[in-house]
Amino acid sequence: MEMVEQNNINLYILILLCILNHILCAQSIPSESKNIKINKEMLIHRGIILDMESWIGKSIHRCITMAISDFYALNHNYKTRIVVHTRDSKGDLVNALSYAVDDLLKNVKVQAIIGPETHLQSNLLSVFADKENVPIFSFASSSSMNYPYLFKIKGDESTMAESIAALVESYKWRNVIFMYENTDDGREILPYLAKSFQEKNIHISYTSPISTTATRDDVTKELQTLMNFHTSIIIVHMSPLLASKVFLKAKDLRMDKEEYGWILMEKTVDLFRSTNFDVIESLQGALGFRSYVPASNRLHNLTARWHNFFYRMYPTSVTKEVPVPAIWAYDTIWALAMCVEKVGVPNNGPLLLQELLKVKFKGISGEFELSEGKVRSNGYEIMNAIDYGEKRVGSWTQSQGIRIAHSLINNIHFDPTLGNKTVIWTGGWTTASKGRVLRTTTNKILKIGVLKIRNFKYFIEVGHDAKKNVTTAVGFSVDVFDTCIGALPYEVPYIFVSFENATYDDLVQKVYAEEIDGVVGDSTILSNRSEYVDFTATYTDLGVGTLVRIKKKDLWFFLKPLDIGLWLAAIGSLILTGFVVWAIECMNQESQCSPAHRLGTILWLILLTIFFSQREKLSSNLSRFVMFIWLLILLILITSYTATLTSLLTVEQFELASKGGIVGFHGGSFMGGLTVRNVHFEGHQKRAYYSYENYSHALSEEGDAHAIIDEIPYIKMFLSRYSGDYALVSSEPITSGFAFFFQKGSPLVGDVSREIARIRLDGTLASLENKWFKNGLYVPDQNSTMTKALKLDRFGGLFIISGIACALALTVSLVLLLRSKMEVQNMISLLFGRNLFAAIRYLLYRNVLRT
Repeated sequence: MEMVEQNNINLYILILLCILNHILCAQSIPSESKNIKINKEMLIHRGIILDMESWIGKSIHRCITMAISDFYALNHNYKTRIVVHTRDSKGDLVNALSYAVDDLLKNVKVQAIIGPETHLQSNLLSVFADKENVPIFSFASSSSMNYPYLFKIKGDESTMAESIAALVESYKWRNVIFMYENTDDGREILPYLAKSFQEKNIHISYTSPISTTATRDDVTKELQTLMNFHTSIIIVHMSPLLASKVFLKAKDLRMDKEEYGWILMEKTVDLFRSTNFDVIESLQGALGFRSYVPASNRLHNLTARWHNFFYRMYPTSVTKEVPVPAIWAYDTIWALAMCVEKVGVPNNGPLLLQELLKVKFKGISGEFELSEGKVRSNGYEIMNAIDYGEKRVGSWTQSQGIRIAHSLINNIHFDPTLGNKTVIWTGGWTTASKGRVLRTTTNKILKIGVLKIRNFKYFIEVGHDAKKNVTTAVGFSVDVFDTCIGALPYEVPYIFVSFENATYDDLVQKVYAEEIDGVVGDSTILSNRSEYVDFTATYTDLGVGTLVRIKKKDLWFFLKPLDIGLWLAAIGSLILTGFVVWAIECMNQESQCSPAHRLGTILWLILLTIFFSQREKLSSNLSRFVMFIWLLILLILITSYTATLTSLLTVEQFELASKGGIVGFHGGSFMGGLTVRNVHFEGHQKRAYYSYENYSHALSEEGDAHAIIDEIPYIKMFLSRYSGDYALVSSEPITSGFAFFFQKGSPLVGDVSREIARIRLDGTLASLENKWFKNGLYVPDQNSTMTKALKLDRFGGLFIISGIACALALTVSLVLLLRSKMEVQNMISLLFGRNLFAAIRYLLYRNVLRT
């Protein structure tokens, strides 16, 4: 019974609730209808023009759809709503695109157009945009201040060029090849590349345009042309479809080896995500640039939804990454939606344009803005094609340059290059390509000629390795050559080819006839040789010098710094100074010494001043003044004497006979007709000598040569082996030193010259010289005469000053003595009754008696 009552109560409650619900629903219907009327959305029509058969077109379209859905789900209270109208461009046919744009503008009345994703001439799009005042967002065309309604939704060419130049510079590559698709889009970036490379002293060796309709044979022919260049760094800027043909043929031509470096620009980098196994295999080790998109939760969510959609639609071709243009399209829709809401009225192109130029927000692609008619670049990721995918190895930004991606935590830290072992290069190498390949003969091995010299060794000494059956060479010249070749940014394989019973003029002709590629050795730069070959920079001293034996027996050598006149003047000045000081001291009444004792003291004092060690005190200030002048003169004389004696000890002691005798020269060379102009050999005979041993004997006491003229490098090498008794006493830069030479136009000439300059600057060349020219006595004296003795005419002013000072001091002393010792009457009587000389004699005599 109780159960029945409980059921009745529940039934009543249920009926009551139904009645209340019906009343509430009836009251809410008018209010809902009213709200629908009030919040009715304003539809803003937007056109989309994409190639719906291409992967990038499908990706952009999908992201646009998701952007509209996401934006209005977040901003459901907006009064405007974008409605898109899609048109298929059908593969970038101009007629199809023109029809699609015309249809959207005239028939649908759209207020903005997004697309196309493939290149179309800017002036063609701008005609529609400016005429109708409708913004067009193109993923391929260029923006310009002349076309304010045309926006570029793609990477900036100048920024792209800067990033490529930064990468090339980081690996110290100085020459590159630029391959591009021969279209307006492909040519568009070339001026930006040229400017960026020029700023970093990088040269584009060759530009290789490839037609969009190029056949495999056309591609093969162009690649074979590239193989003839020394440059092996190739930058590729073309569509993935055309690039796949290039890389497949490059692999067939073995251009996927370690000597090559391939860099793909953003237009081409999507080739890394190809599903064609052969294409992926041909790309191994290539680097590519892709616009950088900062990681975020929004990007992760968008990627997941995008991937799920395409995986259901195209399970065999979907990738894990959203194409960057599709992400830009997503943010572009958000920007449009925000701007049309602010405008609030349809068909107001100028007002919409103003809002678009001011828009700025944090999008999925990063900081998104269109202030200059293009999207803002966040920099680029540097990708490396490894195995069957790609790996992020670094990034580039304008503010921070190249940064390397840490392999463990996928972080970024600063580094001027991508570093070793970060990038897997072409051929599987972890070491970057040197950037250049030396193209020589078919076997690509240089033939370097060397002379087999038996006498003047140490620069180059040629031998033969019987086990390996190869020519070997050692010496200073070989060490310099190996150092320079080893430092070049490319491999230079070479072998030595020995020549006996020949001269360097003979080897010049062999290089000119292309029998050999170059010559290493002690070869002198001469103008007549330069007509047939190209010389590198010199790696030795310039000019010719005179080698003599040091003269050792000269008992009176110490007198040579001063000539006889100067010696006599100095002695006379010393005597005069002593007399004046003695006279002043004698006239000084305070002195207590006898005149004879005072005379000896003064002479000893003057002599000790030579050593600046005098201790005797002078009683008169005037005598001290005279002594000061003498000390000043003495200091100058001693300093000049020391300097001249030092110079004479190193130079003037090497004397040549002025007439007669023999002057030797380097036999078998051009030295027989040369002389050094600042050493005169009137009446000398010339004789050839053919070894360092001959030089030593000819200049010895048993020899018959007074001097030997030779190039300075040979003299330095001689002095390093026969130091002590010989010296280089004079030289003149009338020859250009030793250098290597190669065939005309060889790239090795400039590169080796730069390396010679580098090793000269960093001290490497000096270290090699110390190794081979050790213990050498080298006295450079270029374009100057031998040091001569100092003459009186150079120091006459000093002695005049000394004489004037002595006379002045003596006169003042006499005046003071007259004033203190004589009465006024006697002074007048003496001055007018006697002559001045008698008065002086009287006063001196009187003063002597009193003391």
